[in-house]
Amino acid sequence: MPGGAVAAGGGGGESGPIKSCPRGQIFDGRTGQCIKQSSTAIDDTSRYAYGSWLARTGRYGEAIEVLSLVENKDDPRVLNYLGYANRQLGRFEVGLGFYRQALAADPDYVKAREYLGEAYLVLERPELAREQLREIGSRCGTGCEEYALLAEAIADYDAALARRS
Repeated sequence: MPGGAVAAGGGGGESGPIKSCPRGQIFDGRTGQCIKQSSTAIDDTSRYAYGSWLARTGRYGEAIEVLSLVENKDDPRVLNYLGYANRQLGRFEVGLGFYRQALAADPDYVKAREYLGEAYLVLERPELAREQLREIGSRCGTGCEEYALLAEAIADYDAALARRS
């Protein structure tokens, strides 16, 4: 993505637009500028917002770099996106570990449960994905976005399995 591109945040509680920065820099939401990622002027909120945005836009390696700089190593949102980025890079066991850490920090964090369920589907463990779906349902109901997304992923998995039979 070009250096001047701007995209809306979403899917993780971020607010405001995120500007794409060159590798090694982080968009600082407070100043609206790209700043060296090693700068002590950048707070965890900006690190999380930019790192999760990088993950959602497919820049997984950069996302891991940025999210690893967050000082609060127990933030379930950060752990969740570390899990997501690692999973997208094919590092499933590492990703599962981060999801489990996120849920240990906050068992009600349904976004981590959704992503964990999706990982279980890729690993052909649909029973574990369905377990996460039940957990999501008990925490936010069947009408929440995370429930709908995981339910759809499970339905797609089941349909693909039926076509193979």
